[in-house]
Amino acid sequence: MRPFEKSYPCYPISMTGKSHLENGDKIIMPSSALTSLSTKNVQYPMLFQLKNKSKRKVSHCGVLEFSAEEGKVFLPSWIMLNMKLRDGDEVIIRNVTLKKATSVKLRPHETAFVELSNPKAVLEKLLRGFSCLATGETIVIDYNEKKYSIDVLETKPKQKAVSIIDADIEVSFALAKDYQKAEKPAATEATTAEKVEEDDGLEKDESSFQAFTGKSYKLSD
Repeated sequence: MRPFEKSYPCYPISMTGKSHLENGDKIIMPSSALTSLSTKNVQYPMLFQLKNKSKRKVSHCGVLEFSAEEGKVFLPSWIMLNMKLRDGDEVIIRNVTLKKATSVKLRPHETAFVELSNPKAVLEKLLRGFSCLATGETIVIDYNEKKYSIDVLETKPKQKAVSIIDADIEVSFALAKDYQKAEKPAATEATTAEKVEEDDGLEKDESSFQAFTGKSYKLSD
């Protein structure tokens, strides 16, 4: 049986008066879509691939409800931004089946996110609004009236997108995008001379440098 696939003009989900849905990846579809899906062999919970054909951009999402005005779909603004979609642009929606995630590696854009008192708890709460994560995508979450952008660097299983619904996920962080290594003060001539003498011509060992460090959390704990 062929999967459900249909093109709709899309609009920001905030236009429905449900701005809280911006914090997540769930969309609102028309009732006719549910009628069509009910005739397909669709696995629950329903997951979808979104495609902007003109820009060759792809994303993945879940669905919250089928209450949209006929012929329209409503998406979180961050998804529209990632996919270079403007109000009224056509988006192709296709139902998909995704494997359940076991681990993800994330990179916050701001060090401030990792420095929150309990980033694990923040993620655990806010990711409940998400159905799936896709490698190479940047998700946006809102915490304490501040938006944080987070890159999805890697998922396991290693697929383009994975489901995170009811999943026991190990989450690790790469260094934030805005991280800057602290600069060491310039050495004085005397200190440099002492170091040269101490090294006695030996080459410096650079092997201890680590390009990535971070913290790992298990969301189910």
